[in-house]
Formats: sequence, C-alpha cells, structure tokens
Amino acid sequence: MNLSRLALMMAGVSLVLAGCGGGSGGDAAPGTAPPVGTPPPPSGGTPPSSPDTTAPTVTLTSPVNLATPSASLNLAATAADNVGVAGVTFQVDGVQVGAEDTTAPYALDLAASGFANGQHVVRARSRDAAGNLSTWSSATVRLSGGGTVASGFTKNESWVTTLNGSTALAAAPDGRIFVAQQSGAVRIVKAGALLPQAFVQLSNVDSNGERGLIGIALDPDFANNGYVYLHYTSTLGGSHNRVSRVVANGDFAPGAETVLFDLPNLSGATNHNGGAIHFGADGKLYVGVGDNANSSNSPLPSSVFGKMLRFNADGTIPTDNPYLMETGLARAIWARGLRNPFTFAVQPGTGKIHINDVGDATWEEVNVGASGANYGWPSTEGPTAAAGVTAPLFAYRHSATTPPGSGAGGFLTGFSIAGGAFYPTTGAFPAAYRSNYFFADYVSRFVARQDPANGDAVTTFATLTDSPVDMIVADGVLYVLTRSGITRITAN
Repeated sequence: MNLSRLALMMAGVSLVLAGCGGGSGGDAAPGTAPPVGTPPPPSGGTPPSSPDTTAPTVTLTSPVNLATPSASLNLAATAADNVGVAGVTFQVDGVQVGAEDTTAPYALDLAASGFANGQHVVRARSRDAAGNLSTWSSATVRLSGGGTVASGFTKNESWVTTLNGSTALAAAPDGRIFVAQQSGAVRIVKAGALLPQAFVQLSNVDSNGERGLIGIALDPDFANNGYVYLHYTSTLGGSHNRVSRVVANGDFAPGAETVLFDLPNLSGATNHNGGAIHFGADGKLYVGVGDNANSSNSPLPSSVFGKMLRFNADGTIPTDNPYLMETGLARAIWARGLRNPFTFAVQPGTGKIHINDVGDATWEEVNVGASGANYGWPSTEGPTAAAGVTAPLFAYRHSATTPPGSGAGGFLTGFSIAGGAFYPTTGAFPAAYRSNYFFADYVSRFVARQDPANGDAVTTFATLTDSPVDMIVADGVLYVLTRSGITRITAN
C-alpha cells in the first residue's frame, strides 16, 4: 500500500472524530445537528404544549322548557370551559338567530312576532378558542306573538282565491298547477292565474261526504305523454273508487278517460275515503285508501280498504308487491293498518314516503312508508311499542297534555292531518329548511315542519286562515292548497 496515501486517510479520520467531539462526550458545536443515533436529552425539560380537545359546556337558562312567551323571546345561556369560552350561538328551529355572542352574559332578545304562533325549539351552543363545540342545550316553547309565518318568508294567501271544494294538486314541469275539485272538475293555474275553463269535468261522480275527486297525479313522463291520473268516486255500478287516466292536450283533456282499475263498492259510510295518489321514485303509482269507516278492514290482507296500494302505471299489479299470495286487487296492497291516509308525499331523490294518517280519538300520525308494513290501526293509534307494528315517526294529540307541551307531539294539537311535501335539497329556502318535511292540519290550520337534521324536531312554520288539504313544492316555492284557494310561501 502507498504509505503517503495511508497517512492522508488517517488524517481525514482524525478530523471527522474531532468534529464529532471524538469520544469525549462533549456537545456538538453550536449550529450543528447531533449525529445520527444520538439519544434524546434526559427528562425534565418542557414538552411541547398539547392541543386543547376539551369541549366547553353550555346551559340554556332562558326560556325554560315548556315556556309560553308572548311579546318577546328572551334568550340567555351560561357557558364554561377549561381554557376559556370564545362565544355562544343561539338557534330557533335549527336556524341561527343573531351573531355569535362573544361576551358574557350571553343573551339575545327577539320579537315573538317574527315566528308563527305555535311550537318552536330554542337551542344554545358554546365554542372555545380551539374550535371545540359543546352539545346543544335546548327548550321547547310555544310562542303567541301574532306571527303567521317563519321569519325570512312571505306568505300570500291571496295568490289563488276562487277555487271550490279543492282536494289535491300536482305541478307540471312547465310550471302549471293542476287542482282537483271534489265535484269532479280539474282546474289549471297558469302563470299565477286560474284559467276560467276546467281542464276536465268528470261525470258520474259521487261527492257526498268525503267522496268525490280526491286525488291527482301527473305521469313522470308527463312532458312527453301528457298523462294525468285521477282518483275519484264513481257512481257507475254502485259508488266505488276508481283510478283513471286522461291525456292533456294543452290546457284541456278532450278525449275520454281510460279506466285503470275500480276498487270494491263502498258501504253506506261516506267518510274515511283516503284519496292521495303519487308516483314513487320506482315509477309505480301509489294510492291511499281509507278503511271506509270500518276499522276491521285495515289489518286484513284480503281487503284493499285501510291500505296503501301500489300499481304499475297501466293499472296492473307489480310482481314484487308484498301480498302477491292474496287474490284479486288485494295483491296490490303495499302497506296496511291505516285509518284514513288522505295525503302522503314522496321525497325527491331518495323516494322515501311519508304517510299522513288521520286519527280517531287521540292522535294524528306521520308514518314512514315501507313495503309490507303494518301501522297498527285499529289495535294501536299514536306512539306504540306493540310487536309487529310500525310506530309513527311523529304523532300529535287532539288536545293539550298536562302540563301543556309535555309528551309526544309537544304543543302541537289538531284533528285532521292533511297535506305533505318534502322540500328538495336545493331551492330558494335556506339550507336549514331543505330536505325538511312539511305537513298541515285541516282543523287547526297550521303548517308544521319536521327537521331530520335536528332529531326530527317538529315546529310551526305557518298559520292559515282557511283549511289546508294538500301541499306541493314547485320551483322552490311551497304551495298550500286550501278548500277555496292556494297559499304561496316564498323565501325573502
């Protein structure tokens, strides 16, 4: 080996060892990184600070649960945190009111007139500087400040006022609204005006009691085929309910109706006739049928009364219905145990169905539609844990509880649930109202709102001066059909 080269290599090793402190245990020179493998310093130094993950707490102190404010709604809350509270936010019916309050005492005063008379849910939540949020602290209250619609909305009860005995409505893709009248006439509202001539006038219609033209639906392909489906009580061969189809030619149906199917003859009772018809997301035609005032019909899989029926668009029976083992029209049964499903609604996109069942002595129900479900009538009514019975999603009483507001339904009371509509996932209504379910009561004349994002809380959205019978959402607007007109509710 070349000795001069060896000497140079040894000199380089000595320099490296000197730069590393050799084996003397000295610290690395300032500004140089410790060599790989150097052990960490001994414990006892100050560790880096841990992130704050502890959520604050909040307590809504005003209003108290089941309070009944009138002129003003005074909101107040206390909050605490391990580091410090950054602010408190208040909500009424799932909608933030006012800006976040960043200074204690946390409070906000609102005029009760800014909300429709009736039931409301007030909530408070706190936030700390790290962004941690408390759980909501809430109270259910009844307001009576004279308001008739939720803040941020406009209600026009004079939009259409010259209808007569209205029962149901449907919206066309071109913006026209088709309205069924109990006597057998279908009217059209076009560009905000009721056309003077009827779209069609059915003959041989029995309109006694709750009979008559009680349901209307437009074909999913209406823009191309013009099909309009009608559910009415025919007198031909004895009074019985019938579903038929007519074809629109512009604003009229000049041709004869096509009968799709006839239900069995009715008894002498003229109530509990059901009525609503809608197409589901599956393209099938769903039909609500009352128990014909004979509650024993409802649970029977052999009787079409007290049921939700399901048909193909041409009136034939789908092969995937749950009661195909039955005979005749009973094979069209989709769900049973209903008293009088006068209205129901289908949610756009999901196809979820909510069935409004008009109650007897105590309860009005909103039921979630399901193939083969039994909703319990007449064995049960209202909230239930009975085996084999699908309990209602929501139910409200005919009279106030003691104390008022306590128990299922809260402060809502009424006698005839009517009208139902899902607001879509887009539209002019604020985000908090989208995907909500709206329903009404014919006797108490309110429109309520069910909010799935907030535990299906139900609050009062609007009050009316006429009796509501049906609802739809079209072009982002909520239309409420009453016996004599259409109320239009828009977001400001």
